[in-house]
Amino acid sequence: MTSTRPINQTAIWAQLHQHQRCTRFLHMRDLFAQEPDRFECMHEKLNGLLLDYSKNRITEHTLSLLIKLAETAELSDWIHKMRDGEKINVSEKRAVLHTALRQPATAKIYVDGHNIIPDVQRELIHALDFAESIRSGQHRGSRGDRITNIVNIGIGGSHLGPQMVTLALKPFHDPNIHIHYVANVDSNNLHEVLAQINPAHTLFIIASKSFTTPETLLNAKTARQWFLQQGFDEHDIAHHFVAISSATKKAMDFGIAKENIFAMFDWVGGRYSVWSAIGLSVMCAIGRQHFLDFLEGGHAMDQHFFEAPFRHNIPVLLGLIGLWYSTFYATTSHAIIPYDYGLRRLPAHLQQLDMESNGKQAGRYGEHLDFDTGPVIWGEEGVNCQHAFFQLLHQGPRLISSDFIVPINSFSSFDKQHQVLVANALAQTEALMQGKTLAEAYAELAHLDNEQCDMLAPQKVFPGNQPSNTLLLDEINPFTLGMLLAMYEHKVFVQGIIWGINSFDQWGVEYGKILAKRIEPQLQNQEPLNHDASTNGLINYFRKHHHDTTSA
Repeated sequence: MTSTRPINQTAIWAQLHQHQRCTRFLHMRDLFAQEPDRFECMHEKLNGLLLDYSKNRITEHTLSLLIKLAETAELSDWIHKMRDGEKINVSEKRAVLHTALRQPATAKIYVDGHNIIPDVQRELIHALDFAESIRSGQHRGSRGDRITNIVNIGIGGSHLGPQMVTLALKPFHDPNIHIHYVANVDSNNLHEVLAQINPAHTLFIIASKSFTTPETLLNAKTARQWFLQQGFDEHDIAHHFVAISSATKKAMDFGIAKENIFAMFDWVGGRYSVWSAIGLSVMCAIGRQHFLDFLEGGHAMDQHFFEAPFRHNIPVLLGLIGLWYSTFYATTSHAIIPYDYGLRRLPAHLQQLDMESNGKQAGRYGEHLDFDTGPVIWGEEGVNCQHAFFQLLHQGPRLISSDFIVPINSFSSFDKQHQVLVANALAQTEALMQGKTLAEAYAELAHLDNEQCDMLAPQKVFPGNQPSNTLLLDEINPFTLGMLLAMYEHKVFVQGIIWGINSFDQWGVEYGKILAKRIEPQLQNQEPLNHDASTNGLINYFRKHHHDTTSA
């Protein structure tokens, strides 16, 4: 039923607040004791992925209320609008069609009356064919050398997604091709990569939709200059540099051959772009078929998201449960904890996906949202993080929800280590949920005298009741990784729709860039400053102490 009222002025919003007040002291250990079938009722499976969401501060009634909230927000209608190519990115008047990048060639999706699927397929084949020419040795350097190093120069979605996928799919790499990523404008990043490579064997990928992204273009120009300083000529650029961009002329002016410029679409945001030609570095690493498997995994999750009822829809459930904590418990953060070395950059990728999408307090039509929205996303790989921030999760004063991501099988030959890894992951979710009471702590310390017991027992109490989701995957392969990433994309979409946020613009990223353009020349000259006192003082301190190394 359509509602013209803001979501936080609806009856279901008030009911959820009331339900939270009535249930906030329920402990999950009691819920599990009362509901022997709790796991059976609160897990979902899809193509080798299992989501266990039973270790959350929810009941079936909680889920019913949250689903009613999704229905009140007309989530189904918004899903159809996205799927059908309507311009739901209202601030930029664009469709949102990263899901189209994963559609089969027979699909039909229209934007302004034009079926975009042939365009998607053309650019996909273009990129895959080029990647195969690198892998086969057909495309060589200007002196006939085989390309063995790929340097991807981008930032944000042109960096985080491809880097994360490349690392996650290491077992599927061509061992003769080495992939490097440069994003930071800090010169140490580029310098470290250039020190490892031979220019004759290197291909640079410049990833920038506008070919004007300041950080990317500065790194690209510096790499170009370094390349020429190694004894190569201008005409050699075309053999060693390619671009992923919509600005064909600017890329060609840089020296890149027109046939080696791969298109980007304005209806795909950077943080959703790894499925497109932005994934060229991934294609070079894993090859055509594995990249197609990656797309197919994403498509499988899309179909599930589009078709499954909300009560059994994995991204919808994750979105609603996350919203339950962020908005109704007023939690401020959510941890992503992959128990897989290959997924070590997943938290960083999801930071951008979630926080750049939903880190907003203005609604999609400019209205102020006077309730809590997107949380801080953070995390680290297990088990390393157990010896770092888990102390806070277990005994700190804050309610923090977590996602544990665990592959059942590993490509490593050290199976004993993998079993220890999995045991640690499952033990942590149990400990976070169950906790340890003061009585249990005293029982553990019964061998000590009373004074020592009184001192130590409170320190050994674990409140428990810390919520977590566990995602088990058969293994981390291109298909399951595709499902996992698409799942998180849709989770973010669900939350944005219910909060009334446009999850597909990022105006907060732009303001700092504008000020940086103003400050940068002021660091080099002595013109009068008109910033605030702090910024003026910092610029003056830099001017006084900076040593110019340009001519060194």
